[in-house]
Amino acid sequence: MSRIILHLDMDAFFAAIEQLDFPEYRGKPLIVGADPKGGKGRGVVSTCSYEARKYGIHSAMPISQAYKRCPEGIYVYPRGKRYSEISKRIIRLLDEFSPDIEQISIDEAFLDISSTYKFFGTPRETGKVIKDRIRQETGLTASIGIAPSKFIAKIASDLEKPDGLVIVEEENVKSFLAPLDISRMWGVGEKTLTHLHAMGIRTIGDLAKKTEKEITDKFGKSGLHFWQLARGIDHRAVSGGILAKSISKEITFDVDKNNEFELLNTLLYLSNELSREMRKKGYRGKCITLKIRLDDFSTFSRSRTYSSAIDSSNLIYTQIKDLYTTFDRKEKKVRLLGVGLSHLEMGENQLDLFEKATQRNDKIDNVLDQVREKFGEKSITRASLLKADYDSQWIRD
Repeated sequence: MSRIILHLDMDAFFAAIEQLDFPEYRGKPLIVGADPKGGKGRGVVSTCSYEARKYGIHSAMPISQAYKRCPEGIYVYPRGKRYSEISKRIIRLLDEFSPDIEQISIDEAFLDISSTYKFFGTPRETGKVIKDRIRQETGLTASIGIAPSKFIAKIASDLEKPDGLVIVEEENVKSFLAPLDISRMWGVGEKTLTHLHAMGIRTIGDLAKKTEKEITDKFGKSGLHFWQLARGIDHRAVSGGILAKSISKEITFDVDKNNEFELLNTLLYLSNELSREMRKKGYRGKCITLKIRLDDFSTFSRSRTYSSAIDSSNLIYTQIKDLYTTFDRKEKKVRLLGVGLSHLEMGENQLDLFEKATQRNDKIDNVLDQVREKFGEKSITRASLLKADYDSQWIRD
């Protein structure tokens, strides 16, 4: 192989940690996510154990639907702090196998082991050592794919879950990809999938057989990217960073809302919580995004990008409020609200336009952080949020 890329994906990560910490959950259908409330809950499944997946439950499924499929399941709320703690331990462990690590989510990472695998034997032996070390140090299992590119390594890691190890040699790339369902293409969404099916494309091999012009005429630059991946062409390097692509916070209401005060107050709460998490991680972001889902399940997003990165709760809320008030929901009620920041970076920049206000609000944010750190999460909040009781969850891309 010219390059040897390893993709590691932890198996049912959140659910596996819950079963590790609570032995009584082991061997049972366990669903991590929102409270199902007897089938009337309105959040989603974060992840679930393999026992629960036998019932057709999967991540991002409405929690009410999961409950209908498996009312006897065990439903638990996510413990983000615990999951983050284990994730950090795994990344520190991976650092022993390669200096080139790209963490793409809390439970996934790429490693370029092209120049380091010989310290552990073959690429396959390197994968086995990593899996064994993770099991020994955390009690969890991981699935690994090893291939000449990130795209193929990611597909490979998913093929023999849980506890899988799949190696794709360079000379076998095309034969490996050809029979796979086109839905396994990294980045292909439902709309694109529908268009691909309409063109008679059902497998990755079908896509590879099309001409470049056929695909680019239909899908433009993104089509060229998919066509190249289908033919095994992927020159993307492991970036070496562990910075998230985006971070967001969202709330699904128990009852659809149309009260403007409640909705704006929710956006204020989300902006405060997102800002705090950004500061804890040392992140700032340039692109602010509002997510809104209406009572008919239609979902919209509105974004605004700036030249400098921010993390101030006041700046986030000011811009989110403006995005919200200019959105016409045609008197429909709101089911879900979300606030996100992307184009993330580490650093100290804030928008010069708001410099004085930013300095003042930074001081307020820092005081709130310090009090919460010392006396607990609920020890202090903004006056407008005193009566609020929010059920929210982190979404990281």
